[in-house]
Amino acid sequence: MVGMDVATDGELIELEGSGVRVVVVARGRRGPGADTVLSALVAHASGVPAADIELVHACTECGARHGRPSVVYPLTPSGGSWFADVAVAGDAVVCAAATRHPIGVGIETVALDTGAVIDEAAFHATERAALDRFDAASRAIARATLWARKTALLRAVGHTEFIEPSRLALTLPSDDGGIGRIERSVPEFGSGWRDIRFHDIEVPGNRSASVAVLG
Repeated sequence: MVGMDVATDGELIELEGSGVRVVVVARGRRGPGADTVLSALVAHASGVPAADIELVHACTECGARHGRPSVVYPLTPSGGSWFADVAVAGDAVVCAAATRHPIGVGIETVALDTGAVIDEAAFHATERAALDRFDAASRAIARATLWARKTALLRAVGHTEFIEPSRLALTLPSDDGGIGRIERSVPEFGSGWRDIRFHDIEVPGNRSASVAVLG
């Protein structure tokens, strides 16, 4: 399905003020793969045929297959590299592409019972306290969104020393209108953490998704 059109085969979204384009695709059993959707998005944004898009799934620092993919071709109009990422959960594919800001995509299935040990490793103490004030259904949605945001952030940051997610505290989706921020950061992020934003994306099924945009 190299010739897919993200404008008609998916939901195309532009994140206001960031220059980031996002596409959400609900695929069937024989629907397009993650790389196909991401290539189609970069093609749509760049004007280059999807068949000519070159993606590499290897860290530019260590060569391992982790983090977001690199767009080898094409370059941006200014001669720089595109920032792009893709996340998949079941039949949902979420891709993002940008020219100015590093980005990451996270998607998480909503689960009612995750376990205290997992939550202690994933969430800051202030986040856990805030989540405990919700009823079970609302807590599951908020938890999934927070984790999707943190996953997106770590993918956007890329190769770096391991950062424990529980050291970061983010705003709650119920309080920030779907555009999240970091409330408590870590020294590894320096002063740039104040410009990081999380844009929550509606996806099909019982899932939460978010795109992290670094300032």
